[in-house]
Amino acid sequence: MTAATPATTHNGPHRAVLLTVTCLGQFMVLLDNTIVGAALPDMQHRLDTSLTGLQWIVDAYVLLVAMLLLSGGVFADRFGRKRVYLTGVVVFTTASLVCALAPSLGWLIAGRILQGIGAAALSPASLALLAAAYPVPQERMKAIGLWAGLSGIGLAAGPVAGGVLTEAFGWPAIFLVNLPIGAILLLMGLRTLQESRNPHAPAIDVPGTALSVLGVGVLTYALIEGGARGWTSPLILAGFAAAAVLLAAFIAVEARRSNPMLPLRLFRQRLFTVSNTAMVVVGFALMGSSFFFSQFFVHVQGSSILRAGLQTLPVSLAMVVVSPYAGRLAARYGFRIVVTTGMVLAGLGLLALGTVHADTAYVNVWWRLAIVGTGFALTLSPLTGAAVQAVSPQEGGLASGISSTTRQIGAVLGVALLGAVVRTRQAGGASFEAGLNSAFLAAGAVTLATAVLTGLWLARSKPANETAPAPQHTTTEPEAVPTPR
Repeated sequence: MTAATPATTHNGPHRAVLLTVTCLGQFMVLLDNTIVGAALPDMQHRLDTSLTGLQWIVDAYVLLVAMLLLSGGVFADRFGRKRVYLTGVVVFTTASLVCALAPSLGWLIAGRILQGIGAAALSPASLALLAAAYPVPQERMKAIGLWAGLSGIGLAAGPVAGGVLTEAFGWPAIFLVNLPIGAILLLMGLRTLQESRNPHAPAIDVPGTALSVLGVGVLTYALIEGGARGWTSPLILAGFAAAAVLLAAFIAVEARRSNPMLPLRLFRQRLFTVSNTAMVVVGFALMGSSFFFSQFFVHVQGSSILRAGLQTLPVSLAMVVVSPYAGRLAARYGFRIVVTTGMVLAGLGLLALGTVHADTAYVNVWWRLAIVGTGFALTLSPLTGAAVQAVSPQEGGLASGISSTTRQIGAVLGVALLGAVVRTRQAGGASFEAGLNSAFLAAGAVTLATAVLTGLWLARSKPANETAPAPQHTTTEPEAVPTPR
C-alpha cells in the first residue's frame, strides 16, 4: 500500500489524534451493531410493525455493508482515504438523522440503507488511514490492536446505551446519539487527517458490485417476505429464480475480470474455502440469534427495554473479553482446535437457549448467553487468520476483507432464515416463545454441524502463487463484532 504522504510526516501527536479519530469512527459503527437490537421491541410497538418489518430494519443495513465493504476499501485506496472516510462519516451521520426522524417504517428502512452505505465507506477507510500512518509492521499491528480494542467498547456499550435511551426517549434517540459523534469526527478529521492514496489501486468493479448487491438483495427479499406471502407465492418463487440468475451472472463476471472484487481463484485453496464457509455460519448463527435476544426478554419474559438491554450484555462482554486471546490461542494450538472448540461452545450455548421459557430464571439464562459469546469470540479472529494464511502475503488485506464480507452475508441470511423459522412456527399455531426456541435450536444445530466441518478440514494449505498478486484492500473489521445491526 503506497501512501501519498510520507510516513515521516506522521509524528507522535499526529498519530495519537489520527488513532482517536479512526477509533471513534469505528466506535460509532460498532455501537450501531448492538444499540439497534436493544430498541427493536420499542420499534415494533411504536411503528406498529411485524417481525418482517424488524427484519428489514436490521437487514437493510447489514446487506449494504456486506456488499459494499470490499468496494469501500478500493474506493479509499483509489480516491483518497481521508476523503472516503469523511464522506462515510457525513453519510452515516445524515442517515442517522433520517432514521431518527423517520415517520414510518419505509423511511426508517431507507435511512438504514444510507447508514449501511456510510459504514461501508467509513469502516475500511478508517483502517486504511491507520495502516498508511504506521508503515512499520510491528507498529501497525499495535495500532490496529488498539483500534480494534478501543472501538470495540461500542459493542458492550450498545445494549446498555440502547436500553437507557429507548426507555427514556424512545427508539429515535439511539440514532440521534450519532449526531454529536459525527460532528466531532468531521471537525477533527478536516483539521487533522492527512490525505493518502494508493496510485496503483485497481479500477472499481462496478458490474461485480452491482450484481452482488442485486443478487443477495433479491435473495434476502424472497427469504424475508416468503414467510409473510407464502413460500409458493409467484412473487417469492420469481424472487428466488431472479436471485439465482443474478448470482450466477456475478460468478461469471468475476471469473472473467482481470481485477475482480472477489477473485474466485482464491477458493481453490481448501483452507480459504473452509474458513470462509465457517465464517458465513458464524455470521448466520450469531446475527440470527442476536436479533431475538431483546425480543425474548421483552415479549416472552416481560422485561423492560432497559432491563432487557442489560440482560443481553453477557454475549457482547464475553466477546470483548475473549476475542483478544483468540488469535494467541490459534497461534499456539492451531486454527483447527481453537475454531472447532469455539463452534462447539457456541452451538451448545444456542441449543441451551432453545430450552429457555417464560419462567426460566435469569440465573439460568445468562451463562448460556456467555457461552455463545465466548464460542463465537474464539472463532472470529482465527477464521480471518486462516483465510489470510491461505493466500500470498500480498493478498492478505484482500483475504481479510473477504472474510469480513462473508460474515456479513451470513448475518443477512441469519436474520432472514431464522426469522422465517419463527414465522413458520407461528403460522402453524405455535407461540412466539416456541418459535424462538426452534430458531435457537436450528442455529445451534447448524453451528455444531459446521464444527464437524472445521474439525475435519480446517487444515493448512499451500498459498497460491499464481498470477500477479492482487492489490491489498484494507477492509478488515475488528474481529469482536457480534453484529446485530
